[in-house]
Amino acid sequence: MKLIYVVIDGLGDLPIPELDYKTPLEYAETPNMDYLATMGKLGLMYTVGRGIAPESDVAVISILGYDPYKYHVGRGSLEAYGAGLNMKNGDLALRCNFATMAENKRLIDRRAGRDLSPEEARLLAEEVNRAVRLETYPAEFCFKSTLGHRGVLLIKSKKGQLSGKISNTDPAYERLSGLGVAKKEVEPVLSECLPLTDTKAAKISAMLVNEFTEKSHEVLEKHEVNIRRSVMGKMKANVILTRDASDELPVFFNINEHYDVHFACLADMPVERGISRLVGMDLVEILPPSSDIEADMKLRVEKLLNLLPSYDCFYIHLKGPDEPGHDGDFQRKTKVITEIDKHFFGRMLTKIKLKETLLCITADHSTPCVIKSHSDTPVPLLIAGDKIVPDGIKKFTERSCKEGSLGTLEQGTILMPMLMKILKKKG
Repeated sequence: MKLIYVVIDGLGDLPIPELDYKTPLEYAETPNMDYLATMGKLGLMYTVGRGIAPESDVAVISILGYDPYKYHVGRGSLEAYGAGLNMKNGDLALRCNFATMAENKRLIDRRAGRDLSPEEARLLAEEVNRAVRLETYPAEFCFKSTLGHRGVLLIKSKKGQLSGKISNTDPAYERLSGLGVAKKEVEPVLSECLPLTDTKAAKISAMLVNEFTEKSHEVLEKHEVNIRRSVMGKMKANVILTRDASDELPVFFNINEHYDVHFACLADMPVERGISRLVGMDLVEILPPSSDIEADMKLRVEKLLNLLPSYDCFYIHLKGPDEPGHDGDFQRKTKVITEIDKHFFGRMLTKIKLKETLLCITADHSTPCVIKSHSDTPVPLLIAGDKIVPDGIKKFTERSCKEGSLGTLEQGTILMPMLMKILKKKG
């Protein structure tokens, strides 16, 4: 019996008037996920808890079975580790965005138009690393672009340790009980990084981040990449936003030893890749997602099928619907869900034996198009396979999942032990 655990990033949504008051998942053509719904049990899940609109790292930690309040130490270290940087305890790591800033620190776009090419991002990152020097305190840094507008900043002090107890310069996110969450109300202005504790390490860390932000902005503003983008009518990637600082790597229990299984991970983004490595999964090297969803899904299914004999469990994280959710583009989100159903699940279901497989489909969080951000809306959940008695529901949607026998899981930490119990069940 194999477990295939598929997390579709930002899948959940809210009814949209232009879609006849359906969600993108309801409006999309999903015959393959609907087939699995007829074969399985449905429910809803708060991936962290009611009232919490989690960032992806917090949600993924939770839905892999780890209490985020116990194990989460900040997204920055997970991003750095996932991006292959040499992060050590006492270093300062932060998740970053290239963004577009006008006068008076007014942010025009937190993602620089979301059309930054890999080559543009690489050139900008190289120039920041070459031209910026930190002088307010003895320290050095490495800034790495990862995917699209995303990046990670790692600062190393030459005199003692730094502290992750600092605020975000990205105004869209804040910390709630130590967890990164999306703000409901956002003032689009670059925030000053502030110490969150009255310690020398926090004060120095905040000072270094502010220095980096100011100096990198000066470098980016006049870079030829941004001059060219401006001439072409594109947004400049002229400021780097930081958030979710961390000064240590989390120590998770090993998921393979804990459940006596062997996990492989196919994930697109550095944070999910970092978490997967830290919990003990084997990380499958895979090309980052492109604009060709069909090719991307084909590649991921081929990787899964090739590795199927070698592992008990697979954690597969598909980024797809999250970006159009953030952009408020419900038509594109609907199309992406349709394409994932056709090219991932459609292709996979013709090659696996459902009687020998436990298949779970869910999301790490909802990204409603009307909000353009993560929300505390519960996500749809489907579990199908040989040992599952079906609910008799014919569609995999938020609305139908509400009627499923799984009910509403109040925390994502419930799901992984539930799946392991089913997987190990005899007869």
